Amino acid sequence: MNTALLIMAHGSRIPEANDAAREIARMVQTITEFPIVEVAFRELHEPGIQRGIDACVARGAQRILMVPYFLFMGAHVLHDLPEEIFEAKKRHPDLIMEMGRHLGVHPKLAEVVAERVEEALAEKGWN
Repeated sequence: MNTALLIMAHGSRIPEANDAAREIARMVQTITEFPIVEVAFRELHEPGIQRGIDACVARGAQRILMVPYFLFMGAHVLHDLPEEIFEAKKRHPDLIMEMGRHLGVHPKLAEVVAERVEEALAEKGWN
């Protein structure tokens, strides 16, 4: 079964912020070797979630793992993204769509924050 990965980010009015989500998607595709990886945005930028799902289908996906690139379990993760899946089911009733976990609390995220702290200390000459 042809599986796609759809990384769902919030979206920003600042184009560079959205480019960062695309770069993360490229890195994830390299690490995971998923044949189909798309990025979609919940708000403020295109493609929206529905277009992201459609792009996966157009590339031959029969099922999509939808991963929220969100730090916290907020309204988007709890309500809005499941609603997007519900809406897409109307257009693609045979498509299997499941949502993975948001980023949340994870030791690797703590490592990234600690690394950024060290970088900031070094930049400021505080170490």
